[in-house]
Amino acid sequence: MDSPDCWDPLPRSFYDRDTETVARALLGQLLVHRVAGVARVGAIVEVEAYLGPHDLAAHSSKGITPRTRILFGPPGYAYVYLVYGIHWCMNVVTEREGHGAAVLLRALEPVANLAANTRGPGLLSKAMLIDGRLNGHDLLSADFFIAAGTPPGDAEIAARPRIGVAYSGSWAAAPLRFYLKGNRFVSRY
Repeated sequence: MDSPDCWDPLPRSFYDRDTETVARALLGQLLVHRVAGVARVGAIVEVEAYLGPHDLAAHSSKGITPRTRILFGPPGYAYVYLVYGIHWCMNVVTEREGHGAAVLLRALEPVANLAANTRGPGLLSKAMLIDGRLNGHDLLSADFFIAAGTPPGDAEIAARPRIGVAYSGSWAAAPLRFYLKGNRFVSRY
């Protein structure tokens, strides 16, 4: 595998596509966060797609608020928020500006400088040193970005309902959680 110093951010066009397409394409890509000269790197193995204001599980379903403003911005930015008052969660904004869609990163397979548990969005953020300061961060930057990784190849991509969205009615059953089947770093099967 290449050194973290030679990885480059994916282009904005990668994110400026249908959210489900981006969610599946994120599997196998590398989340990179450089802090104090150290690159923490993990391969994305599990995600959830949030399709926009019509998706009642999406934060954007409440419209533009100070919290959700980033979701409606251009694609390729980080939407980072606090859940339950304790866990930071990181999403990647997708599709055209004004749409309000994103992909939640749920689990990583450690690649470099990650010793902590990365199974689950809160643990992923803790291990990668992601917090509210990265909300609105451009993922085309040199310090926090997603780089080309190893595509899943023959690995099967599973599609299941998202986790923790029972409040969203029929949207709770939508198979919008994608993961690499059989990967031991997936948060839940």
